[in-house]
Amino acid sequence: MELTWIAIAASLLMGSGALLIFVWAVRQQHFSSFEDVKYQVFWSDPDAPAGDAPAGDALIEASRTAHEERKHGSSDQDS
Repeated sequence: MELTWIAIAASLLMGSGALLIFVWAVRQQHFSSFEDVKYQVFWSDPDAPAGDAPAGDALIEASRTAHEERKHGSSDQDS
């Protein structure tokens, strides 16, 4: 029976801790720009030194070009 009370106390402490972390994250506005996360890959260039402007448009264009080449086949594969 003693082990049951220890397990209940531990679960209440962990649940309270998780709730406090969630409340802290909401107050720090970690959930304010939820949709922007999926576009972050386009906003920065991993090869650029820190402080350079983001190269999002170049990444999008390179991705679009590669997709078109796969879709239509390249001229090198015709022979």
